Amino acid sequence: MPVLDTLNAKFAGAFTTSAFRDNHRVLVSAEKTPVVLFPLLKCLKDELGFDFLAELGGIDYLGYPDATDRFCVVYGLTNTTTGERLFVKAFANDPGPELPSVVELWRGADWMEREVYDMYGVRFPGHPDLRRILMPSEYTAHPLRKDYPLRGHGERHNFPTVTRADS
Repeated sequence: MPVLDTLNAKFAGAFTTSAFRDNHRVLVSAEKTPVVLFPLLKCLKDELGFDFLAELGGIDYLGYPDATDRFCVVYGLTNTTTGERLFVKAFANDPGPELPSVVELWRGADWMEREVYDMYGVRFPGHPDLRRILMPSEYTAHPLRKDYPLRGHGERHNFPTVTRADS
């Protein structure tokens, strides 16, 4: 894939790649993410034509065999001219996982980054309005983390019950 050749020339040794059929992935480890992620994504957008951020989601790799980093944010990019797709997987670790915000590159990342922050606790420095989007603002946990208990931390009693008639 010519895109990967260009990225390897500009960011040599900063990432690894993997592929399955025509699904190409760029993986940036947690120690390289703070320095490499934003310039890499900017290059993909400005120089290589990946002008559409189709998806942005989080993954918690706690307990996965052979996982070296805990949190991952996946950026699903599309080049709307050629139809090429590329997935960038950027990793972060506890305590205080952080990845640079890409709202500056794709305005659509605004709510998607807020959702990852809300559900996984990954912070995005540089985000214009990083606050909870799904959970109440006074909620202190991140429910999609693998170490979050299935029945919660007993916080249900802190929120009013909404009946079907009231909803």
